[in-house]
Amino acid sequence: MSLAIFDLDNTLIADDSDFLWGQFLVDRGIVDKEQYEQANKKFYEDYKHGTLDIVEFLHFSLAPLAQHDAEQLYRWRAEFVETLIKPIMLEAAQALVEKHRAAGDTLLVITATNRFVTEPIVKLYGIDNLLATTPEFLDGRYTGKFNGTPCFQQGKVAQLNDWLANSTETLAGSCFYSDSHNDLPLLNLVDQPVAVDPDEKLREVARQANWPIISLRK
Repeated sequence: MSLAIFDLDNTLIADDSDFLWGQFLVDRGIVDKEQYEQANKKFYEDYKHGTLDIVEFLHFSLAPLAQHDAEQLYRWRAEFVETLIKPIMLEAAQALVEKHRAAGDTLLVITATNRFVTEPIVKLYGIDNLLATTPEFLDGRYTGKFNGTPCFQQGKVAQLNDWLANSTETLAGSCFYSDSHNDLPLLNLVDQPVAVDPDEKLREVARQANWPIISLRK
């Protein structure tokens, strides 16, 4: 029994939930189409190129949460999950999760996408443990700010170390599944890094390091 860690976007699901949530807001007219859509695409390109300013992005992506009451946000989120997330869930990803569950491994998703967006998605896979950037919630409303360390690049390692310090789990025998070169700090930390449908940069690193390269989309 060991720790099985999964990235979410483009790993357990076949797209990026952060980007899709932004597009959902645009499509529903919840945010300004021209300005928000353009910025959302730019931030996503920065992410793919490894140049994302995570704090700047979070100020952008969490701002709509502060502009609406929580109950309305939860209704929109439920619609988002039903219409945009469920169709991109992957049977092979679910099978991989179940394989680790059957082995008695502790399952953990660690994602840069904020907890508001990702929590219901992770529950669809039956995974209880989630590390993600946490939007600030005060007096029944989201503030547009975030708590603690953004769960991105080296921040994933920091959040995982904090989580380990408060649990009985260790990294002995641990594995981490990810598609992105942004996750190299954590991939280099675990005992068994696995590249899943990797981007070009991660594919090259995985080949040189002789890491397993798998696909969950076939």
